[in-house]
Amino acid sequence: MNIHEGPRKRPWGPSGPGRADSVRTMSNTAMVPSSAVAAFGLTGGFLAGRLTRRRDLAGALFAAAGAWCAWDWYRASGPVAAAGLTALYTAGMGGSHPLAKRIGAWPSVAVVTAVTVAATELVTRTAARGPRAGLSPGSQA
Repeated sequence: MNIHEGPRKRPWGPSGPGRADSVRTMSNTAMVPSSAVAAFGLTGGFLAGRLTRRRDLAGALFAAAGAWCAWDWYRASGPVAAAGLTALYTAGMGGSHPLAKRIGAWPSVAVVTAVTVAATELVTRTAARGPRAGLSPGSQA
């Protein structure tokens, strides 16, 4: 570099690589919907237990998926929604056992998973729209 040329221009801009306005913010939505992870935890846990005959493996899969979902529900919808959906997810796992005695194992898992997925979609989509979603402009909450 010649002294008379002046300073070299950097490819990242005049302020350097750490400029605050050059940082992209990540969206508040997860890449994988929590309803899909909940469905995977319930059906995958059942399938893992059935194929391996190891309840501990099934429980670990169920718990890992449930922990991820609880974190995502809390982050996306708040503590009340997260507590309710986590309780539903856990009750679904526990409730599928007596239900399986009446309608069979796979139908029981399908019913419990469908209810959990539907509730998750309902709660997380409602929370994403905001607390006053669905209210007309003149109505009172």
